[in-house]
Amino acid sequence: MLTQMLTFMQISGGQWVVIVVILLVAIIALAIFAQFASLWLQCVMTRANVTLWDLVTMRFRKVNPTVIVRSMIMAVQAGLTKNYPITRAKLEAHYLAGGNVPNVIRALIAAQRAQIDLDWETAQAIDLAGRDILDAVRTSVYPKVIDCPDPKRTSGTLDAVAGDGIQLCARARVTVRTNISQLIGGATEETVIARVGQGIVQAIGSTDSYKRVLENPDSISRIVLGQGLEGNTAYEIVSIDIADIDVGENIGARLQADQAEADMQVAQAKAEQLRADQTAREQEMIARIQENRAKVVLAEAQVPKAVAEAFGSGKLGLLDFYELKNVQADTNMRQAIAGSGSISKD
Repeated sequence: MLTQMLTFMQISGGQWVVIVVILLVAIIALAIFAQFASLWLQCVMTRANVTLWDLVTMRFRKVNPTVIVRSMIMAVQAGLTKNYPITRAKLEAHYLAGGNVPNVIRALIAAQRAQIDLDWETAQAIDLAGRDILDAVRTSVYPKVIDCPDPKRTSGTLDAVAGDGIQLCARARVTVRTNISQLIGGATEETVIARVGQGIVQAIGSTDSYKRVLENPDSISRIVLGQGLEGNTAYEIVSIDIADIDVGENIGARLQADQAEADMQVAQAKAEQLRADQTAREQEMIARIQENRAKVVLAEAQVPKAVAEAFGSGKLGLLDFYELKNVQADTNMRQAIAGSGSISKD
């Protein structure tokens, strides 16, 4: 024992440094192994083809090893690696690009089970575009129902007027499923709701009577379905069902009443203007009468002067003057008898 202690004390300082370094490396290796042992054992047991060194380097690349390992295990166990070019490096690249790796793997598994044509590149693109690829696959398998109009945005109805002027208030339920091939760049639910609403309003408006719509609401559904409203959208319309339809106001009668009221106001305005024009003309005629009376008075004022001048020039004698007065008196008398005037005092 004493000999061993002496031998241990005879170790040089350089050898001590080497021993310390080896111990530190061993401790670090044990810590790393302890940290990734569980994930590494899972990879080994499931043949996920992820090494311990890969797990360590993921930390340096700021990749969550747990997400990548579990996603890789899901892909291997589901047999996705046989049909899709899924590798650890591609999963890491999708993770670093901001994608939801587990969601993409689950979507591919669901698509494979449902025999939906969905490849790895398309699934990545849809996920990076911000769409929920898993929800899209689920909707392809299990169609969902959309209310039209959207109750989250409005509590109203689709109001349309039939050919006879009766307003109809309708609500519809649209059953859709995802069209994976048009999911990239395809319009969303809002576009489908808007198009269906427009189609229902147009179909009701083209009907000659509201009674036909009430008797056969599914005719509206057939007309709308035949318009191909799902074009350039991410959905395929399975069916359109009229959930509720009510009779509203008589818009035609109200418009006719409003038009009659407007016409009456226009006629009253024209009559008022005509009355004003006639009143102005009447006042103008009165003014002219007064003007003409003034001229008559001026002319009558010239008569005595003319008579005086005739007497002075000898053109008018006394007998002629009295004869003229008799004629005037006779004329006044005749007018008075006829009731057309009064006897002049001249």
